[in-house]
Amino acid sequence: MPKKKYKFRLFSAVLATVCIILVADAVAPTASIGHSQYIWWAIMLIGFFVPYALISAELGTQYPSEGGMYTWVKKAFGKKWASRVAWFYWVNYPLWIASLADLITSLIMTMFGIELSLAAVLIIQAVYIVLVTVLGMLRISQSDWVANIGAIIKIVILGGIGFLGFYILFTQGTANPVESWTDFIPLVGADGGFDWAGLSFVSLIIFNMLGFEVVGTFYDDMDKPKKQIPQAIILGGILIAVFYILPSFALGVGTQFSEISTDTGLLDAWQILLANAGASTEVIQAILITVGGLFILTLISNVSSWNFGVYSVIAYAAEDGMFPKSWKKRNKDGVPYMVGIWTGIVAAVLAFAGIFIGYILPDMGVSEEVLEGFSNMFWAFFSLSLVCLLLSYIPMFAAFIKLHKKGQQVKDGYWLKIGPVMRWIMGLVPLILLFVSLFFTLVIYPDDLALTWEENNVLIISSVVCIVIGEVMVLNMSRKDKQKKLAAKAKRALRK
Repeated sequence: MPKKKYKFRLFSAVLATVCIILVADAVAPTASIGHSQYIWWAIMLIGFFVPYALISAELGTQYPSEGGMYTWVKKAFGKKWASRVAWFYWVNYPLWIASLADLITSLIMTMFGIELSLAAVLIIQAVYIVLVTVLGMLRISQSDWVANIGAIIKIVILGGIGFLGFYILFTQGTANPVESWTDFIPLVGADGGFDWAGLSFVSLIIFNMLGFEVVGTFYDDMDKPKKQIPQAIILGGILIAVFYILPSFALGVGTQFSEISTDTGLLDAWQILLANAGASTEVIQAILITVGGLFILTLISNVSSWNFGVYSVIAYAAEDGMFPKSWKKRNKDGVPYMVGIWTGIVAAVLAFAGIFIGYILPDMGVSEEVLEGFSNMFWAFFSLSLVCLLLSYIPMFAAFIKLHKKGQQVKDGYWLKIGPVMRWIMGLVPLILLFVSLFFTLVIYPDDLALTWEENNVLIISSVVCIVIGEVMVLNMSRKDKQKKLAAKAKRALRK
């Protein structure tokens, strides 16, 4: 708990929600789905996004705690399952930060058409990691201006894509005429047959919808959290949905689908649309530099908005013995700063490992084949971030099913007035979509469902290793808990 109560207005809470969840770089890959993207968006909004938002609003006010998901799962299933959630939640985080540090250097090289030196890459990535680590020492109510700026920039960037797409649509017509109504049907290939690969879009869209539970950790920073948490989630959710679907549609009508791939990034999307709109090379370059600079600012604000939520979850787990005791230490404002410091250290080690593989090994005369192997291994390892993040959410939806059955805990808190059938639907459908997403993240599927071990072995092995490490930590925590209980029992017996 902070010594001083900082005012966190609803406006800032809504923008923080937008900053946390809205991913500016996600629109182009989603648009690459084709005309069926609209049906996919409808399915995922109804099947995952809306239930997830409402569940987060209910749990965040019925079981208020800065521990967020950890507290909710602990209430439902105990410390072991809550600790598993915390472990996967944390593993994802330094991996994500390190990947964003690498993305920033790639963006700078793309924006200015230059090749950065080793020293420049080291400095830029180090500054980014240090900056987001320092911002992590603040409560969300102290750094709300960062989230506000980030959210506004994301809306401007994605709104710009929407404007360009519709400008092309109204002046030139759609770049992707509809040939048949089957174009809109998910999982139907160009030949009219069933296309399993379409299920990969589930993970693509789900990843871009995660983060509502973080808002629940802002409870102590709000004046009226029982009202503001559900309001922030619902209002923020509406904005997020609009600024995902609008630019995705605009990109789909303003650019041929063949020009977009799942690897197409934000700058590529802007470049393609500007070129299709008839902009000159000079104008395109100037706009790309501006958009790229703004996008980098969103990468800072994004992590800053997530920091307090993630660190609080881990600090609560540390208090229960899952993580090192020092990780529960908080500063005068109640921020778990030690978690942030160690997260920054791990992120820096991972980022510098990537720099070593990309910049130092080639200068050491290592063969291209070996370099390619190291590079593939490194980036496959980063895919572990997505796997761990998805795994951390599975117990949350199961916890909702159990906790909602217990009835309303806080009278004036947000509560879903639903029956047993709807409770199970709201909990199970997102769970099923998470499992589908995990399956198609771990399985390579281009033409069939066969597992191509050679292409995905590092991810599978690292996922198994990560799960095993987590289980060892949970067992160790359980052993210590058992010893404490036995010691307490023996102490009580001696008193008698």
